[in-house]
Amino acid sequence: MMITSYSQLLYLAMPEVIVVLTALLALASDLLFFRNQQLRVRFGVAAGLASTGCAVAIGRLIYSSAQANVFDGMLVANPLTQLVQVALLVLTIVTLLLCVDSTFTEHVGEFVLLILLATTGMMFLVGTQDILVIFISLELLSLSLYALTAFDKGTPQSSEAALKYFLFGGVCSAFLLFGFSLLYGLSGSTHLTQIALALHGSTLNPLIVIAVVCTVIGFGFKVAAVPFHFWAPDVYERAPIPAAAFVASASKVASFFIFFQIMLLGFAPVEGSAAWMRIADGWVPLVTAVAIGSMLLGNLVAIVQTSARRLLAYSAVAHAGYMLLALVAHTQQSLAALLYYVITYGLATLGIFGVIGVVEKQTGSDRLTNFNGLSRRAPVLSACFFVFILSLAGIPPLAGFFGKFYLFVSALNIVGGPHGLLWLVIFAIATSAISLYYYLQVLKRAFVASPPAGATDIQTPALTQAVIILLAASVMLLGCAPHLLLSWIDAAFRATGL
Repeated sequence: MMITSYSQLLYLAMPEVIVVLTALLALASDLLFFRNQQLRVRFGVAAGLASTGCAVAIGRLIYSSAQANVFDGMLVANPLTQLVQVALLVLTIVTLLLCVDSTFTEHVGEFVLLILLATTGMMFLVGTQDILVIFISLELLSLSLYALTAFDKGTPQSSEAALKYFLFGGVCSAFLLFGFSLLYGLSGSTHLTQIALALHGSTLNPLIVIAVVCTVIGFGFKVAAVPFHFWAPDVYERAPIPAAAFVASASKVASFFIFFQIMLLGFAPVEGSAAWMRIADGWVPLVTAVAIGSMLLGNLVAIVQTSARRLLAYSAVAHAGYMLLALVAHTQQSLAALLYYVITYGLATLGIFGVIGVVEKQTGSDRLTNFNGLSRRAPVLSACFFVFILSLAGIPPLAGFFGKFYLFVSALNIVGGPHGLLWLVIFAIATSAISLYYYLQVLKRAFVASPPAGATDIQTPALTQAVIILLAASVMLLGCAPHLLLSWIDAAFRATGL
């Protein structure tokens, strides 16, 4: 598709335009018409409008057949980017629905506005192959997430977590920008494929090394990988539940996808190797080291946590390590495995945060002791909790099991034989076994331990319970019938020409 006018460009970016207009509409309706209504009414109206706008954007993406590469990669539209954008919008809708029964803020319109602006940043992020647009989109996403983290004014720790998130994010953004500036200086272009052409045949000189390291630092922060994960436990624990769920799900999908694109397209000539006994200098050994550290530290530190949210944060660090295996393999199959893994992980994580939010609202905190006897206090909620936890642990027949299996298989199928990354896959399986310990400890509290003395039944709002049940059903369905998502991913690859 050739873009010859601004109207055609606007038409191509129509899903993002719809989301932005919806954000403004949600803000205006809350400020002008519903300011004096009850919080639940205001959240219901704002979330309803925002979800409708996201649904319209999904419809526009699904029924659009346009493929375009505008202004040398500044805006890319193809079935693969559209698939990822649809996944982002679905996760955004679920987050919005989980907001409806929230009481942490009176600034409802502003909160929904920031969620939709973050979604817009993610949609532009996955729909570009230009490092300048990538950086601008990341900043739109990051600034929105910083503000969302600090939205609970009744909890000083929320502002503290947001400040830590902002400071770490600012430093890592500076590293990323410096790395991108070096890439522009080395290639004279901001387009990933042109950068790769300029680096082709180059030795691994100090400037390229610095650019690689700075890029890994920037995106290591975004995906909460070791040693750039320090912000994650505080944000997961102290941000409002919908904001923490959004950070843990949708932003991971966008960040991992564009991280893969940058390393595969931009740094292809300096990839190196992490194969056993054939390690070669490049970005692959560096990402491998980050993956190993994330899997090991995330799982070990999660064992000693007494807060459900902090346990989930360190679990997320470990899962980031597993997902980085897809970058180490950097094949089409590993990208398909990464997309399946990160999307199903996002669904399970949203479900767990939904359960934590209900328990926290009833008991006053997210301490693991508050989950004691959950199966007797909220049978439906505990059943869904069971599904989410076992999916993260990688137990069949849930989506988390197939995601790990497919990811490990893709790592073993790299060029050079099945033994190249076998050592790394064995390490990942061993650390996954460690994670089974703390996941089962949580389930033990929910299904074996007795409820606290004087504990009453946990009442779950109807909409929240419906969303959690739907998420649990999705995790089970995608585990038993993974082809439902994989066939869509494969069709997107074929239509894109990959």
